Amino acid sequence: MTAKGGADGAGAAAGNGRLFTVGLVTAWYSSNIGVLLLNKYLLSNYGFKYPIFLTMCHMSACALLSYAAIAWLRVVPMQLVRSRVQLAKIAALSLVFCGSVVSGNVSLRYLPVSFNQAVGATTPFFTAVFAYIMTVKRESWVTYLTLVPVVTGVIIASGGEPSFHLFGFIMCIGATAARALKTVLQGILLSSEGEKLNSMNLLLYMAPIAVILLLPATIFMEDNVVGVTIQLAKKDFTIVWLLLFNSCLAYFVNLTNFLVTKHTSALTLQVLGNAKGAVAVVVSIMIFRNPVSITGMLGYTLTVIGVILYSESKKRSSKP
Repeated sequence: MTAKGGADGAGAAAGNGRLFTVGLVTAWYSSNIGVLLLNKYLLSNYGFKYPIFLTMCHMSACALLSYAAIAWLRVVPMQLVRSRVQLAKIAALSLVFCGSVVSGNVSLRYLPVSFNQAVGATTPFFTAVFAYIMTVKRESWVTYLTLVPVVTGVIIASGGEPSFHLFGFIMCIGATAARALKTVLQGILLSSEGEKLNSMNLLLYMAPIAVILLLPATIFMEDNVVGVTIQLAKKDFTIVWLLLFNSCLAYFVNLTNFLVTKHTSALTLQVLGNAKGAVAVVVSIMIFRNPVSITGMLGYTLTVIGVILYSESKKRSSKP
């Protein structure tokens, strides 16, 4: 092989690699924003008022598709649960995870996606609080200072939100706090080398436990949900396809998140993650035409700036 041929081959491989990464990121954005918008459509616009049942559908799809991806397609090697103690820890994480997803879905019934994303951007604040309380882990004063615009931005956005709903706001705050709590708990409970699980295997074990937890909740808290869903399907079978597609999309959010994390750098993931919320806000406003105010958008912008500064501060403080 000539030097020119080798260079051409290397260039083609690099080009294919870039194309693959772009495809992954596009799939990640599409699945994340898609499931968010479809949840909003089902729970608010379509009138399917059963967020716990919807979450249970998501978890059922995650359980089945996770098993297929790991046991049959071998996307990642299967990691086995080694003890009852480890299983109990996973169950605890699953409970918090359920609380986060259900609260987030409940909030979408009452809040526009744009405001939902603004509140969700405060996750770093809750993560820092829980990390301090549960691990007595102190960050630098600069890192804590960057959380001021994160919180201030949401306060401003709340005051300027035309569609503000107190119960929806409380649910959204609860979902954001639970998401942060799960991150901190995961670091504490599954910290030993023998208990660490990658995100795909963790989902494989958490999803079935979540279904078991959500089943009695949806039966007792969402009156005749199965009967109502069957009646809806008889009138319009579209609801079945929407629920199936939405549930599969919920799994692909986790799959693409894992793959993007694996195939990009931490810095790229950080930048993409910060931009994703902004893209979701713009797309949701274009689709649902919900009213927005200049004050609300300024508040959200301030929160995003705070999140970027927080991420940068964390990155610098972690360097030796």
